[in-house]
Amino acid sequence: MNIDLSDRMNYLRGRYHYAWLVVGMGTMLRVTANFVSQAFAVILVVLQTDFAWGVTAIVLAQVFRSLASALLSPVSGWVGDRYGARPSLFVAAALYVAGMLLLSTVDQLWQLYIYYSLLLGLAQALFTVNIPTTVAAWFKRRLGVAVGIQQSIGGMGASVTAPGLALLVALTGWQVGFWIIAAVGGVILFSLLFFFHSDPADRGMKPLGATDDDPVPAPVNAATAKLRSKVFMQHARRTRAFWNLPFIHFLGCMGHAIVIWHVVFFATEQGLSLTAAAWTVTIYTMASVSSRLFIPILADRWGAKVTMILPYFLQGVTVIMLFWAQSAWEFYLFAVLFGIGFGGEMSAFLIANRQYYGMGPVRSIFGFQHLGSGFGMALGGLIGGVVYDFRNAEAPMRFLGFIDVGGGSYDLAWIISIVASLAGVVFILLLESSSRVLIPDWEESLPAEGQTSPAAS
Repeated sequence: MNIDLSDRMNYLRGRYHYAWLVVGMGTMLRVTANFVSQAFAVILVVLQTDFAWGVTAIVLAQVFRSLASALLSPVSGWVGDRYGARPSLFVAAALYVAGMLLLSTVDQLWQLYIYYSLLLGLAQALFTVNIPTTVAAWFKRRLGVAVGIQQSIGGMGASVTAPGLALLVALTGWQVGFWIIAAVGGVILFSLLFFFHSDPADRGMKPLGATDDDPVPAPVNAATAKLRSKVFMQHARRTRAFWNLPFIHFLGCMGHAIVIWHVVFFATEQGLSLTAAAWTVTIYTMASVSSRLFIPILADRWGAKVTMILPYFLQGVTVIMLFWAQSAWEFYLFAVLFGIGFGGEMSAFLIANRQYYGMGPVRSIFGFQHLGSGFGMALGGLIGGVVYDFRNAEAPMRFLGFIDVGGGSYDLAWIISIVASLAGVVFILLLESSSRVLIPDWEESLPAEGQTSPAAS
């Protein structure tokens, strides 16, 4: 009887690995942490109406937030590698609650920059780097499925947050709305983090897909973790992918930031109501679910380098539709096609890191990639605002006979978006092949007590 029960428990552990619970928790953490930032296009309209601040002035809050997150992302990865992801995420949750509560008191532009840009920017850096890399640490195999689930379901957040925030603001006002978000979001974040372990070793477990010959990993102390991360980064920096991937992320994020930060405002300028325009965010987010799911799976199977080309290309060429979009159905059709490329653009980086760097401590590498991502988001959002606010109505400039690059138009911004995404395709082609690990022997540079793989030991 005891043997049967033991066998049954082992069967259940093998079939329902804790790693899948980590995927679910990571997904919920991501949706909660990104609630406001994913709906920034709605915030732009609300604040511009209430305070009559310029579009560029408000967009600068998102620019500064992206810059703060970008600059702090490598530090977030460094902290996660050395001290564990979960402690850093508790700090992020505290910053999130404090930032949201302070946002409800904003009546000056500088306050928006401090509370939204700096406090929530730091929280975003910690969340963005340490949530997905923690999920990846729990999988030796089936990583593509895990990343696809997290990216697709987590990416649906904006489909709820944009109309949800618009409805919340309409019912309560934006000040009370931020109080509600802080209270509900704080409870969700802190509750989940008690069970969101940084690595399988923290529970005395192996990652999903580990074989019987793989030893159960022992928790690594801070000194050993610091040495491993330092040696790993020394080897990783010698690869071309280490430098190309952040720049590819920069180009992709600049390409879609121009669109997602400004498309709601642009649609209202074309005559759509705020509610109708906000549905554009819902539609491109829902459309992105498919590519967020299948791009990581395909990257795991066919290689990240080849797979990343398609979403970058699609993200770029679909922006052409905005030169003529005026009615709601045209914006919604654009949102469907753009969303497929947008969702896939960011979904293969974890897979690329695994294929290039194996099971090494990659949180710092992922942080550097988000350095590029954050700068791309900041520059792209800023470009859209500056292009729109640059007014030259008396002498408008025309390009190719139909593109207005003068004042009060987004046409020049759309051109820059297209060029950035297609440039990303070029730099993807310059990556090494993702069919082999680039630094398979990096642990040989460690002392014996710092090595973990059986081959290195």
